[in-house]
Parts: sequence; structure tokens; C-alpha cells
Amino acid sequence: MLCRDEILQIFRELGALHEGHFLLTSGRHSARYLQCAQVLKHPDTAARLCRSLAEEVQEKELDLCVGPALGGIIVAYEMGRSLGVPAVFTEREEEKMTLRRGFSVEPGQKVLVVEDVVTTGGSVREVMEVVRQAGGLVTEVAVLVDRSGGSLAFDVPLRSLLSLTVESYMPEKCPQCRRGLPLVKPGSRK
Repeated sequence: MLCRDEILQIFRELGALHEGHFLLTSGRHSARYLQCAQVLKHPDTAARLCRSLAEEVQEKELDLCVGPALGGIIVAYEMGRSLGVPAVFTEREEEKMTLRRGFSVEPGQKVLVVEDVVTTGGSVREVMEVVRQAGGLVTEVAVLVDRSGGSLAFDVPLRSLLSLTVESYMPEKCPQCRRGLPLVKPGSRK
């Protein structure tokens, strides 16, 4: 298992930690942003991080890993490889999270839901709902980075490789907006 300082060092060295004024996928604003794509674009690093995260997963008899596009695709793949199970991803179709490309979840399958970064957990909850509607059993959630500092709760255990308390704000309460700083939208959703 990688320690917190090692993980932070990886993120810093690969240019994944940013300071400024950012629009998060959740619609909230933040002065800090983690661009996991800068880390995950390095296959050896992605594999190393996900192997370390896989060690934290308690349910070892899984059938499938599922993550949301885009951020969860590489994480799902590497977690699936580490755990020895197939990996698929969900996508948005007409603003609704869904399984496409012939992907499916079979009734009774034990599923690990994964993501690169969570702040509010919205995308993860949508993936969990897709899995459950198909009859799958969500056993745990595993993420590379939990930006809530551990305050985020699901109805299954949450495992994270790195937990940070990074403040985020509704736009009307954002200090960067009040200071007139330009808003940057680095995430994957339009």
C-alpha cells in the first residue's frame, strides 16, 4: 500500500494538483483541482495506484468493476485487472447514466463501483443506481481521491487511496467569484 505522502508526491510530480478557480463536475466551485487524467495517462503509475487501492477493497469475491465515463474508465480497467474481474463503464445518454456498448450487469453479480475523484459522489450514486436497476449488488465504492476528507457517505463502504479536505462552494457563496477570478472548467462533463 502506498502511503499518503507517496501518493501526493506522484500527483505533484505529474502536474495533477492545480490552484485557481475551478468549476467541478458537481457544479460547485473550488480553489483546488485534482486532474487525475494527468496521473492516469501514465500506465505504470495508473497500475501502481490501482493495485494499491485494490488492496483496500474488502470484498474479494467480486464479479465486475464499473466506473463512470470518463474519469472512471481507466480506474475500472486497472481495478478489474488487479482484482481479476471484468471492467465496464457507464456513459451519459441524454443526460442519464446508462450502460451502452453491449455492457451489462447480471442479476446477483457482486459489483465494485469505482471512480477517479469524488467530491459530492453524484456520478458514483448514478452508477450505483444503474447497477442496482440491473439487479447487481454494489458491495463497495473505491476511488483514487476523496475530496470530501472522509465526510462523504454511501450505503456501502467507501475506500479511497487519498482523502483530502478540499473546500468547494455553491457559486453564490464562492470566494473566488467574489474576487472576480476567472472560472476554469477542467472536468469532463459539458
